[in-house]
Amino acid sequence: MNTPVATRRLGLFSATTLVVASMVGSGVFTTSGFLLADLQSPWLVLLAWLVGGGLAACGALCYGALARRLPESGGEYLFLSRTLHPAAGAMAGWISIVVGFAAPLAAAALAFGEYTRDWLPGSSPQWLGSGLLCGLALIHALRMEGGACLHNLTVALEMVLIGAFAVLALARLPAEVLTRPTPDSSSPAGFAVGLIWVSFSYYGWNAAVYVAGEVRDAERNLPRSLLIGTALVTGLYLALNAAFVFAAPWEALAGQAEIGRLAAYALGGALWADALTALIALVLAASVSAMTVAGSRVYARMAIDGELPRLFRAQAGVPRLAIAMQCTLALALMWSASFKSLLTYIGFTLNLCAAATVVGLIRIRLREGAQLKVVGWPLAPATFLLGVLWMASSAVVRQPIESLWGLATLAMAWLLWRLGRALQRE
Repeated sequence: MNTPVATRRLGLFSATTLVVASMVGSGVFTTSGFLLADLQSPWLVLLAWLVGGGLAACGALCYGALARRLPESGGEYLFLSRTLHPAAGAMAGWISIVVGFAAPLAAAALAFGEYTRDWLPGSSPQWLGSGLLCGLALIHALRMEGGACLHNLTVALEMVLIGAFAVLALARLPAEVLTRPTPDSSSPAGFAVGLIWVSFSYYGWNAAVYVAGEVRDAERNLPRSLLIGTALVTGLYLALNAAFVFAAPWEALAGQAEIGRLAAYALGGALWADALTALIALVLAASVSAMTVAGSRVYARMAIDGELPRLFRAQAGVPRLAIAMQCTLALALMWSASFKSLLTYIGFTLNLCAAATVVGLIRIRLREGAQLKVVGWPLAPATFLLGVLWMASSAVVRQPIESLWGLATLAMAWLLWRLGRALQRE
């Protein structure tokens, strides 16, 4: 079922900013500290960010081809339902709801609270994060145009500020840190697991496909928004992380979640550290805004196809109940758990879903032939699948508990699909 043309209110700029805001979240400001602890080399850390950007670009090319073929909202749920099997789509839908959106929403909101609580004495991170989640859910539920306008303005501002910080920071890097020798103790498997953490920070390159039914001229604008957004963020990540990992000796930064603040303090003192903290809070708010828009469209698409109650469908172009449900689930997760230990689990599970989507693209490309245009065929899909296979197999060996949780999540999603089908037959 195609979304009515009247509801297509997002242009290329809005779709691109949605991709950018979905990608730029808390990961880029924390991941490199953990990468330094494992890889023990700033240059290997930057290589991981570069390789991660390349894999994200390959994924964006594949999703862009699918978006031209199926220009409707729903993301992996829609793509897998149409290209592989309804069960695969339903599983991806359930995973997107919990692992793809609710958990990252909760993590981003909680991080926002952690960063801003010093400015509001007596406030807890959970309450501050709850205010952010509920406020943005209300904005997007009441008026799509107003939410898109606020979102575009916020993303444009954050990109300018992050770019300015990266330029100023790179200009102040101490020369001796750039040439300091580092131990060569990393392994290919360790690098692959690091790529999973990096892929979590890049994840969001596919965000525009979740609102494809609301994008004008989707066949052209969707692929462009995916590739432009991914390219912008890759360049930004490389510049920003170069400033982080070379701001001080790598031993002082290794294993530190607040590597951004530590690097800013090393380069410019308390003033720089406070300024970057404010910027991170802005970035996290924009990320929550983008995920609120994109995630709710998965609920709505599943409701259209009968996987969820019809009440979750969009009303007057806006899936208000879906937004409310997503906000509620994120609040429950934020108040009940910490998400630091879930980094590998989330990256592992989402990468498997993306790989299945690319397999679906390959299937219909082989069936339909050259009339389905896939830029970079067959190199882009093959590179993406090989990269995910390498990361996933390395995670199973080095992080077996988190990997088993990811596989258990897939099994649970399949059981929910079977249960739904059994209830429909009664």
